[in-house]
Amino acid sequence: MAQRSGDDSGTPSRPDFDQEIELLALLEDPVRRSLYVHVSRHGGYVSRDEAASAVGIARALAAFHLDRLADEGLLDTIYRRPPGRTGQGAGRPAKLYTRSRRQVNVSLPPRHYELIAGLLASALDQDLPERISGDLTKAAHRAGAALAVEARKLAGRRPNRRRLIEAGLEVLWRQGYEPHRSGPEIQLSNCPFDAVAQRHRELVCPVNLAMLEAFAGDLNVKELAPRLEYRDDGCCVAFRVGNRTETAAAP
Repeated sequence: MAQRSGDDSGTPSRPDFDQEIELLALLEDPVRRSLYVHVSRHGGYVSRDEAASAVGIARALAAFHLDRLADEGLLDTIYRRPPGRTGQGAGRPAKLYTRSRRQVNVSLPPRHYELIAGLLASALDQDLPERISGDLTKAAHRAGAALAVEARKLAGRRPNRRRLIEAGLEVLWRQGYEPHRSGPEIQLSNCPFDAVAQRHRELVCPVNLAMLEAFAGDLNVKELAPRLEYRDDGCCVAFRVGNRTETAAAP
């Protein structure tokens, strides 16, 4: 999750409007925007050479745009030698880039959805009746099923299991989860509900899990299992993917 903002009352603070516009303006350049998207989708640290190759530009140009994004706080950087190269003669450490936790939100005219969501969550957090809890779960299941429908349409006719998973991950990306595969695990690097989840985890995370359970179930990919995995640097839900290789046909 991103760093908490706001005062002790639970009301989120509003970032400076001009600063937010200036940060968005950085991404107006299509090359810079492509680099930012590539680094974000990568999920880890990316070198200048890797980014330049992925976008199809010269290394020097990639370095210029990456450094500009880092200077403005949209990317984080570290210096690290390539794997296996240590000691004298290993060369200078390379500068690597990853997406920062900084959030940019601009609405014209200004909207305060996070504020009303936080107020509603505060009211529900006090003592959630069983009927309301059940209604929330049902609503979450409907939302997850709708995401699965979108993924199956994206996967095309009679997709195999791999294509269904790829389409599912793309839909989750579009929803802001930033999924990344790591062996049999799928980590969700971003929480789309971060501003509310920070203060109301016990309310938001089970609803999020219910939605993604319905998503996985309706996607009909065997052994795609979501679970709660509380983290401070991402979503509270993670997936484990089994090793089955059979195909899963769309209806």
